[in-house]
Parts: sequence; structure tokens; C-alpha cells
Amino acid sequence: MTTATLLVRAVPPQAVRELLVRDDAGRPAVPFADHEGGAPLRCCLRRSRPGERIALVSYAPLRRWAAETGVDPGAYDEQGPVFLHAEECAGPEGEDLPFTSAHRVLRRYSADGRILGGRPVQTPEDFAPALREAFADPAVALVHVRAVEYGCFLYEVRRG
Repeated sequence: MTTATLLVRAVPPQAVRELLVRDDAGRPAVPFADHEGGAPLRCCLRRSRPGERIALVSYAPLRRWAAETGVDPGAYDEQGPVFLHAEECAGPEGEDLPFTSAHRVLRRYSADGRILGGRPVQTPEDFAPALREAFADPAVALVHVRAVEYGCFLYEVRRG
């Protein structure tokens, strides 16, 4: 998914396959039917529908990015819960920024995996300007969009 010159990245399909076998905390996934729906799925960046089979797994987004780029995330390596489809899905659809209907934090990271700061966003209209501001700083390599209420990772944004 792209938004102008930014690339919005869901949890990549290969990582989803790995996480459904053993998550980043070393535990096997336990799929279940989401009877209510509404879980924020990080594989396709939409909310689950009632009855869909999903799994809640531990995911270490900065660790995986660091492995891809050859960086040591040091103490900033963290893992947290994310919902995924329990079976392969088609991935994100559309060009809109996902999960913008609630307060979020945009956490900025440098190319060496260090936190450069964060910015809360409160309305859907705040997202694009806040991301443009983040990437106006050449030191920013990526941004994590996170939930305010739990701190959970929602998705990653990189330069497109």
C-alpha cells in the first residue's frame, strides 16, 4: 500500500507464515474464530469480520526490520501482541491509511534502529501531515504507527 511517496507496510506474508508456526516470543500460534469481529489485523490492515479465523501472536517489528537491514536494535528491540489471519490472506487493499479512527502515536526510528521521537495524532486528518513531517527529517528511516491505549504496533511506514 502506498500513500503518495510513503509505503505503508503490513506484516509481510513470509513473516505471517513464520509467526503462525512460532511467534517472536517462541510460542506456537493458537488460531480461533473471532465471533465478534473488529480485531485490527496486521496482515491486511483492516478489522476482522465476525467468524473469521485469526490468531494473536507476539511480533517484534523492529527486530525483523533490523535483521533485514543489518542493524542491531539494541534495547529498542521489543515484541508485542498483533492479530493476524490464521490462514493466508490477500494483504492490504486500497490506498487509505488504515486504523486512523482513534488516537495513535507515530514513533520515529533512525537507520541505526534508535527512537528519534514520537508524535501523537488524534484525527484522521492529522496522519498525512504528521507522516510528512516525520519523513522531512532525513534521519528518519521508518515510522511505527502504534495504538495509544495499549502501545501495540499497527503498521510500519517507510519512504516509497
